Amino acid sequence: MKIKSLLLSSSLLLAATSQAATLDVSVTNLTHGVYFAPLLISAHDSSTHFYALGSAASPELQAMAEGGDISGLATYATGMGAVNMENPASGMLPPATTTDAMDINTGDNMYLSIVGMMVPTNDGFIGLDAWPIPTTTGTYTLYLNGYDAGTEANNEIVVGPSAGMPGTPGIPGNPGGQGGTGATGVTTEELNPTVHIHRGNLGDTMADGGMSDLDSRVHRWLNPVAKVVITVK
Repeated sequence: MKIKSLLLSSSLLLAATSQAATLDVSVTNLTHGVYFAPLLISAHDSSTHFYALGSAASPELQAMAEGGDISGLATYATGMGAVNMENPASGMLPPATTTDAMDINTGDNMYLSIVGMMVPTNDGFIGLDAWPIPTTTGTYTLYLNGYDAGTEANNEIVVGPSAGMPGTPGIPGNPGGQGGTGATGVTTEELNPTVHIHRGNLGDTMADGGMSDLDSRVHRWLNPVAKVVITVK
């Protein structure tokens, strides 16, 4: 009986050890003119979720999607025992560029999530939620969609940093410097108040006035918006 118990304990220990993984994660911005605000890459357990499609956004997700503030989600994940990599690009990730997060020791966390605001949008973000980390070493490629947090009307009016505060309408900035001013706004309401696939920026071609402060020749996008390459070591 003791021998069986020892063998069982050894098997469980080996199984737990085999689940631990070290990851390299590369994120590429596939858009033409949209930037990604600081990214949060998190390895966590099965009960941790940053968002759920068809459900209302949490206050932490709202802060990230409207203003690029990942601190609330990072704190939440850490409290759940997650291993986080915050802001691997050390700021905005411009279009057609890649950022790498190397040698992430996941410990016993078996799921991976990635989020980051899309700028300029009102409350758009890239998202990967609770992707099961493979137990087999190798390289895995994923393509991420752009989601709408459902917390703010997509008026496409660039207001400035004050718009990054949750509940304050408008876009907090236009890092590419292209677009217009003085827009009347695309809309004042949204039909879907839950997390859902983003319809994309509409924009217009007017430097002054018009319905949008965004340039339809620069800021429009379709899914997928990001490429993720994950190497399991």
